[in-house]
Amino acid sequence: MPRDTRSAVPFFSGILSLLLFALSGIPVQAGEGDAGKEVRSPAASLDEEVQSLKQEVLALNRDLFLLEEELLFPSSTQLAVFLSLDVGEFFALDSVQLKVDDKVVTNYLYTEREVQALHRGGVQRLYMGNIKSGEHELVAIFTGKGPNGRDYRRGANHVITKSLGPSFVELKIVDLESKEQPDFEIKEWE
Repeated sequence: MPRDTRSAVPFFSGILSLLLFALSGIPVQAGEGDAGKEVRSPAASLDEEVQSLKQEVLALNRDLFLLEEELLFPSSTQLAVFLSLDVGEFFALDSVQLKVDDKVVTNYLYTEREVQALHRGGVQRLYMGNIKSGEHELVAIFTGKGPNGRDYRRGANHVITKSLGPSFVELKIVDLESKEQPDFEIKEWE
């Protein structure tokens, strides 16, 4: 059973806030210049110190984001599902619903711009989550306009065998010229 990771994000945000609070209380001393050296004003020194701290906080934030991704989606249990289109006249995508083991994991309603991006070769990460090893059934339900402008709703299913390491699955919508119908494929990437 996947563990509840909802508390991880506030935890890391709290650490970052605490670090920023702690850094804001560090006293900054203006250095005294030696004879013959340029004397820097306290404001310039403070500005440099603030810029340095900003860079450190940005680097820390990046590291925390990567750590959060690792904690929430460890590669040994990771499942990522992507969507791509190779359609023209037989199907206009409106929405996709994805189920893993009869549990709805995502519903996505597409805008016209998103559909155009998919038509230009874009690939969307539809879902990323954790599943345990073993067999799992994926069901994708596609809704849109089919041939002759009729409402169209069609499902596709696929059983994957999850082993150690990440699993990547592609939902692909293609035109079947011979049948003048769209076809919905689910395939695993190696």
